Amino acid sequence: MSPKHYMGWSGDLVACENDARDMAALATSLGYGPNTLLLTQAATSRKVVAAITGAAKSMTSKDAFLLTYSGHGGQVTDTNGDEAHRDYGEIGGTADTKDETWCLYDRQLIDDELWALWAEFPAGSRIFVLSDSCHSGTIPREPNWDLLATVAAGGGIPRAAVPAGRAMPRAVADKVQKGRAATYARIQRAVPARETSGVTATVALVSGCQDNQTSLDGDRNGLFTENLLKVWDNGAFVGSLHDLRNQVAQQMPPYQSPNYYVVGRRNVSALRRPALRV
Repeated sequence: MSPKHYMGWSGDLVACENDARDMAALATSLGYGPNTLLLTQAATSRKVVAAITGAAKSMTSKDAFLLTYSGHGGQVTDTNGDEAHRDYGEIGGTADTKDETWCLYDRQLIDDELWALWAEFPAGSRIFVLSDSCHSGTIPREPNWDLLATVAAGGGIPRAAVPAGRAMPRAVADKVQKGRAATYARIQRAVPARETSGVTATVALVSGCQDNQTSLDGDRNGLFTENLLKVWDNGAFVGSLHDLRNQVAQQMPPYQSPNYYVVGRRNVSALRRPALRV
């Protein structure tokens, strides 16, 4: 993450690039392609949006698109009021006054932008999103890392005494909001509110934690990605995406429970198909 945009904060994490490479390999093994791998400085808002838009233009109603993200999650002040009600069709599903974000290298990508991008995909197509990040939509304060470390140790999970979380610290978020308010207000004005964007694709999203929890980083992979790959078992897993989420959740500690939700057209037959398959 660029300290220039994030007011001096670089948001260093250990496992994100490994997560991205491992998920790219998973996508290749399933027959997705051509694939785009954007790491750290290459993961700019322009390149991410261009990659998603390019996929949308190239797809037909029978195609599937897999998007994975590993990194910090953040939030910016909601300026169009679409966060004022409980809504599972966003990165975070709890009513508040914040738009949830992915922290890309040059700026945060707002959930409203993602919703607008989903609307560009053809009707009947499938979009799978795996996000190993924090959404921080309802986190009132920084997590108690000492308590989490104690719980992890008690559960036999080999984590550092103070594990790294994938949420933008509240103090940093406030500083970025104040310093970059005009930038994010301009972006929010440029995209329609979610209720005015017609999404006709089936968008199934699995996130690394609930809205009021924190996704943990790791030495090799993030905790969510680590357990997802374990359950995936090099493609031996044969259940649906919801089944995949449930089995991953069984491997996770109680303080980090993956979320699952669907937006757009709820194609039941597509959602019951083997997870992530093209």
